Amino acid sequence: MTAHESETIPIVASSRPEMTAAIMEETGLDEAVLRTLVHRFYAKIRADDLLGPIFAARITDWARHLERMVGFWCSVALMTGSYHGRPVPLHAPLPVEAAHFAHWLMLFRETAHEVCTPAGADHVIERAERIARSLQMAVELTAARREAAASLRDPRGAAPGRVPVAGGG
Repeated sequence: MTAHESETIPIVASSRPEMTAAIMEETGLDEAVLRTLVHRFYAKIRADDLLGPIFAARITDWARHLERMVGFWCSVALMTGSYHGRPVPLHAPLPVEAAHFAHWLMLFRETAHEVCTPAGADHVIERAERIARSLQMAVELTAARREAAASLRDPRGAAPGRVPVAGGG
């Protein structure tokens, strides 16, 4: 590697350093900006009347959660490959609906415009919108499955999948 090439490699740890460097150059995003975005966004979430109670009921270690979210957004926005979680199964059973996702996106957009360059804000907002759509579909599918399963339960108390037999069988 030449001295010139080493200047283009980002300081951010990445499994795809050239791609990460190009995104950082195009958007003005880096780990520090994303850390500020995540911390400011979740400060708004925690103070929010609609979303705050949902998060408060599930997150007890905020420092750990924020670090995880910084890793998540570095992976999503900078293609670092630093996040290895599975967000859909964690979000699918939440008691949320379309209005919650719309409000989450409103707060995210607002924070992105406060923290990021215009190109950086566009970049993370586009990804946040895709993530919100995906999670909203997962939540709706999980709720529909729960409702379908409940509608199949025997109102007389028989175990699911077991047909009550006349005479107590």
